[in-house]
Amino acid sequence: MKEFQPEAVRSSREMGQVDVRRRAWLEEADGDVVVWQSVYPYGFQVAPHQHSRSQLLHARSGVVLVKTVFGRWMVPAGHAIWIPAHVEHAVDMLGGVRMQSAYVLPGAIEGLPETLRVVGMTDLMRSLLDEAVPLPHEAQPSGRSGLLHSLILHEVPRLREMPLGLPFPADPRLAGLCLRFLEAPSSHVTIDAWAEAIGMSRRSFTRKFQQETGISLSLWRQQASLFAALPRLTGGESVTNVALDLGYESVAAFTTMFKRMLGASPRAYLRAAPVNPPPAPR
Repeated sequence: MKEFQPEAVRSSREMGQVDVRRRAWLEEADGDVVVWQSVYPYGFQVAPHQHSRSQLLHARSGVVLVKTVFGRWMVPAGHAIWIPAHVEHAVDMLGGVRMQSAYVLPGAIEGLPETLRVVGMTDLMRSLLDEAVPLPHEAQPSGRSGLLHSLILHEVPRLREMPLGLPFPADPRLAGLCLRFLEAPSSHVTIDAWAEAIGMSRRSFTRKFQQETGISLSLWRQQASLFAALPRLTGGESVTNVALDLGYESVAAFTTMFKRMLGASPRAYLRAAPVNPPPAPR
């Protein structure tokens, strides 16, 4: 499949036009699976859009932020996000990004996820996408191409969900607190402080926040801290600087949170994921 490289186009407007043409072609394409690769520069934003196919968006390198009305999802290097068909979403590139996507017809196979989620990539799925990207698109692939596409379909339901979604409450008071936290993350946020800030009792706040987001404030804060930390870590900043900036009393405390959320320490995670420094100033 042809690789789309919007960074080779001179302006953001022209890059957006490349995406529009690509999505129009996708809507006309036949076959259960369409696979392609795109390369985006640091800071590029894909405007809100939707597909008639579900999308497995794999950040082969760099960090991607996917935004919907339901919340925000961070996709670090080596992970993917499953976006069901007809879910409107926008995409921000937090670093130089090489993105591989498999677009899947709804119902192409049983067991496809029904909700938006970040998933961990298996070695098999990474290899399948690497092999499928260079192949020309065929509506009914056969031989090796057919086997690759079939394995991609069968591997999607096996990808493990990762805690990298950040649901946003609809209540404007709670949403305001969450947005301010993202602007200045801190490990010292408490339920009592947030409840007092909007004139609610601790019990009412806890119940309301859980109803609006589906998770506790403690878990939301940890996930939001990962949102703040991952782009900086993959951009080359030290674990110590990031941990202290986020208000953790020690690197060990930050590492414990990181490992609990992603299953590996920051250093082990970065060894397994490509690091993408931000572009040098011009």
